[in-house]
Amino acid sequence: MSKNKRRGGASAGKPQGGALSGQKRGGMSAGRRTGEAALGQSRGGEARAERTSAPQAGSKRSAALAALPVEKNGEYTAEIIGIGHDGEGVGRVEGFTLFVPGALPGERVRLKVLKLKKQYGYAKLLEVLESSPDRVGAPCPIYDKCGGCQLQHLDYAAQLKVKRQLVVDNLERIGKLKVADPLMHDIARASEADGIVVYPTIGMSDPWRYRNKAQVPFGEEQGGLVGGFYAQGSHRIIDMEACLIQHANNDEVIAKVKEIGRGLGIRAYREETHQGLLRHVVVKVGFRTGEIMVVLVTNGKEIPHAEEWIEKIRAAIPGVASICQNVNTGRTNVIFGPTTRVLWGREVIYDYIGDVKFAISARSFFQVNPVQTEALYGKALEYAGLTGGETVVDAYCGIGTISLFLAKHAKKVYGVEIVPEAIEDAKRNAELNGIRNAEFAVGGAEDVLPEWQRAGVRPDVIVVDPPRKGCDERLLDTILQLRPERIVYVSCNASTLARDLRVLEDGGYRTVCVQPVDMFPHTVHVESVALLSLNL
Repeated sequence: MSKNKRRGGASAGKPQGGALSGQKRGGMSAGRRTGEAALGQSRGGEARAERTSAPQAGSKRSAALAALPVEKNGEYTAEIIGIGHDGEGVGRVEGFTLFVPGALPGERVRLKVLKLKKQYGYAKLLEVLESSPDRVGAPCPIYDKCGGCQLQHLDYAAQLKVKRQLVVDNLERIGKLKVADPLMHDIARASEADGIVVYPTIGMSDPWRYRNKAQVPFGEEQGGLVGGFYAQGSHRIIDMEACLIQHANNDEVIAKVKEIGRGLGIRAYREETHQGLLRHVVVKVGFRTGEIMVVLVTNGKEIPHAEEWIEKIRAAIPGVASICQNVNTGRTNVIFGPTTRVLWGREVIYDYIGDVKFAISARSFFQVNPVQTEALYGKALEYAGLTGGETVVDAYCGIGTISLFLAKHAKKVYGVEIVPEAIEDAKRNAELNGIRNAEFAVGGAEDVLPEWQRAGVRPDVIVVDPPRKGCDERLLDTILQLRPERIVYVSCNASTLARDLRVLEDGGYRTVCVQPVDMFPHTVHVESVALLSLNL
């Protein structure tokens, strides 16, 4: 899922293309696992490397750094043997690991060392000496500046293989779990001795224009509004006309709002001075319904020329069903503030996942790739193995997306979520779909599940869909006490998935299979659905 995947406002400090993603929470740092899990895709033994040039020794170094086989600002040639968890190439010089953005496995490159730590370093790609057959030209004209996507230069079929391998590596290295031979795809035949079946990643037939939500920061350039993305490593906003992973309507709406705001003399918020009005424009579009919501995030309640702005937006954007204002006066990089009001139209727009209809408000979480969400939740439903008589608990239920999918096939579904607004949305969505066998509660799953247990609830299946930090330790303990027949784990972070599967396996469960799903093409992020069964 992005990946501010859940809970609260999204961070404004990262561009929206990748969620994402970076965006690591808790657990082990997914970017740098000191040459262990971050090198998971690296399989090919030691890379050969040659020193091509090196500057004279600079300032005094620690003994540890002085003993390294590379020097800062030194230039080397190396073979790239893997992809790291932030999408950079992984190479080794005399056994020392270097992360090289832009390099791909199988390539021989010339690089310059920029930064050194005791166990790994960072390098700049100077030249590709031998190119990978999987290298392609990135179609996005701002790919090298934005940072929202990390893998546009890698062929899409190869991206899917990389993402499966990322899951495998985390299971093996962090979870210390055995993975079955990659040709083993029949879980009915796979035994515990064979290991966990990890299927090929489910990809998209068209991996572009898949995002249904844009969150665009605004600034000023030469006195006029600009809206786009943060330059890498800074809060400087670079104007952008199009993003190839956004729904085309999102690009069009951002351009129109920008144009109208410029014409009305609207000033952008300035982080340094805490002055100005417009901080972000958030656009949500219903893929199935075509409905559009525009949210103006402002540094204050008053909007100059508000009526004129609203009328111009309505005239310029066919399909707009809701125009909202969110007020955020905090000195923060969190996008949303606590107050949202409707300026025109409805409080929500509607869209579907499968045959389930959802109401989507300005701040409610809704998966940004509805096409792949249907694949993800369909797999969760399959793994739940429902026949109509089961009691199911959906921990981290959000606005009820998975709960309502399951409720159509179960006797009873209980959903729990710590965000009160999300539970209100879940109840509304259940009513919207005429679903009466789903019950929702506010609170931490680790607190609410014991209460349900004392009330006599005995789940046959527990579904967890936690944020990037994974499941709370107390929740895992509670699950092990409840001992449901099956656990379905929906994950947006392969490292915390592996960590939690290890705990559940030690507690008496067997991980049968894991299905990676590519929710965010051209980024390094991958979602997974895992099936665990109770050892009897």
